[in-house]
Amino acid sequence: MSDTLYIVMPAYNEGTNIHCTLEQWYPIVARLGGESRLVVFDDGSKDDTYVQMQEFARTHPLFIPMTKENSGHGATLIEAYRYALDQGADYVFQTDSDGQTNPKEFWAFWDRREDFDMVIGWRRGRQDGFSRVIVTKTLKVVVKLLFHVTVTDANTPYRLMSAPTLRENLAFVPDGFNLTNVVLAAVYAKRHQRVTYLPVTFKPRQGGVNSINLRRIAGIGYHALRDFTRINKTIDAAL
Repeated sequence: MSDTLYIVMPAYNEGTNIHCTLEQWYPIVARLGGESRLVVFDDGSKDDTYVQMQEFARTHPLFIPMTKENSGHGATLIEAYRYALDQGADYVFQTDSDGQTNPKEFWAFWDRREDFDMVIGWRRGRQDGFSRVIVTKTLKVVVKLLFHVTVTDANTPYRLMSAPTLRENLAFVPDGFNLTNVVLAAVYAKRHQRVTYLPVTFKPRQGGVNSINLRRIAGIGYHALRDFTRINKTIDAAL
């Protein structure tokens, strides 16, 4: 396997964060060179997120700005993952565009790329609010109950995946699904693939407003229970 990396990010109304985030993450693909790319999928933002992305692309040839109709974080991730795979990525790394993650921690993940199918972060000492910590703990319990596996931090937006395993496991995620990363973490664990967790820092948002609130999270989670059950049955049938 070669070492073509695609870093993919969803973005929605990140006009106050996107330029700084791109400046921070672009040096990784610049250092790797070759066919590696940084790709951001604008999810139908109502602000100038995509305009800033286009401006950045003019002077950064390894950055690819994409835009699409709004469909939500999870659905955008599915599209981003498929795009990276279709473009020939050997590894796909996902993070978010809100400035909460630290690109300096990426290289510890990259160093383990040949030893694991997925290297995923767990958010140590996270600073994004108590309610988000509760959501993470709840998801861990739900995944244990419905998939019968233990995940340290199922929804972390800091994960490096090998292209072959991502392609296999993405097939279990329904189109338009909201909790894509949660399901992927569960599928990797359920299929006994090589997964390791590394601690990552998680800062407060650097600007803008979080588009997800507790009510919306609860609604997504409620509707996801049925899907989780169905997905688990599909995985069991494939094992």
